[in-house]
Amino acid sequence: MKGEADLLPPALAAALSARAPLLWLNPERSQRTSTTPEDAGIAEAAGRFTRSQHLLVRLFPDRAEGGIIDSPLLRVPRLQQALGIDGLLDGQVFLKADHALPIAGSVKARGGFHEVLAHAEALVLEHRLCEAGADLELLALPKARKLFASRTIAVGSTGNLGLSIGMLASALGFKAVVHMSGDAKAWKKDALRRCSVRVVEHSGDYASAVEAGRHECRADPNAYFVDDENSPLLFMGYAAAARQLAVQLAAAGRTPSAERPLFVYIPCGVGGAPGGIAFGLDRLFGPHVHCFFAEPVASPCMLVQMAAGTDRPVSVYDIGLDNRTEADGLAVPRASMLVASAMKPVLAGVFTVTDEQMFDGVLQAWDAERLKIEPSAAAGFGGPRWIRNSEHGARYVESAGLEPSMPASSHVLWTTGGAQLPGEEHRGFVSRARSLSSP
Repeated sequence: MKGEADLLPPALAAALSARAPLLWLNPERSQRTSTTPEDAGIAEAAGRFTRSQHLLVRLFPDRAEGGIIDSPLLRVPRLQQALGIDGLLDGQVFLKADHALPIAGSVKARGGFHEVLAHAEALVLEHRLCEAGADLELLALPKARKLFASRTIAVGSTGNLGLSIGMLASALGFKAVVHMSGDAKAWKKDALRRCSVRVVEHSGDYASAVEAGRHECRADPNAYFVDDENSPLLFMGYAAAARQLAVQLAAAGRTPSAERPLFVYIPCGVGGAPGGIAFGLDRLFGPHVHCFFAEPVASPCMLVQMAAGTDRPVSVYDIGLDNRTEADGLAVPRASMLVASAMKPVLAGVFTVTDEQMFDGVLQAWDAERLKIEPSAAAGFGGPRWIRNSEHGARYVESAGLEPSMPASSHVLWTTGGAQLPGEEHRGFVSRARSLSSP
């Protein structure tokens, strides 16, 4: 194992190893002045979601909300005040409520559902059970379900991706298997089992659960593994969210431009969801969008990977961190190399947060706006403060020439999971947060 000095600049390595919250700016972010063409994969994913609406309503009649996998863009004035950013920002703060996405209740529904749908569609096309571009409601027909019953879909997960993959795969009639890491929450395992999903528990971390899933699927020619570290289909499912956000921003009169920059703050684990979202937004808004990822101080895998370069995989263990955090969805030791490479010209930066700060965000979201979120979903709440109240944030704004337009800026806090939280679990988070904030 290489030492800290071999991987990162000494000052950065020391700060990360000390678990000191920090903001890292990406030196390789592109300085282009215009947008780039939208990737064809984003349009394909968006079309697949549209063609799946009737299917999702049929499979989940009580939870599908019209079969549209999207969340509201909320104005959150009370949360903005609770976070202490009223005096720092002249711009408008929104919350993108992916913690409440229909059916699965997390941002993982975007990528997870998309990959399951894409795989199921590929199978029925291969067996000539439908024509390309058909309404995907046909995936619920007996002839399709008979085909799926002989196939397995598997994934390795800390929780929310497993819920998304397992719920939809099982509902379609696949044998669904989720390999869960040691930090996965018991209630998520129980929810999967109630959906007839086989849960394989591992004592190791996220990376070991993923590798175990890969290994098991290699031995079964009828098994399909959703590889969270290396999946373009997951990535494009997340990227399609950018189109929806663009419509919502336009409706609010906040379409990003040189005069109205957009800042987006997204929790990051292995990187698929935030990376896809950032990629999609970059294709739409180019230099007018500034995406920042938020990671736990114990698990800043994307920050470490991008700061070390993307020529070889690097783990948080390599700099002496233990990857132990209550934010189970972000407890990832090694970032996706696919995403890290894609983010080199796109990502503005990464900031780190403590577990205490995330629990505080859970409490503030509940008390201020009655939003039920997981700790990991609150990771991005400190983003605006880093931009407007730190030396590195000021440097970023100045170097990008943004200061004159900051009064008209928009800031989106992206929440990622929580709607499916059992009440007892959420009350425990709130109670813990109150105890941590007590003098």
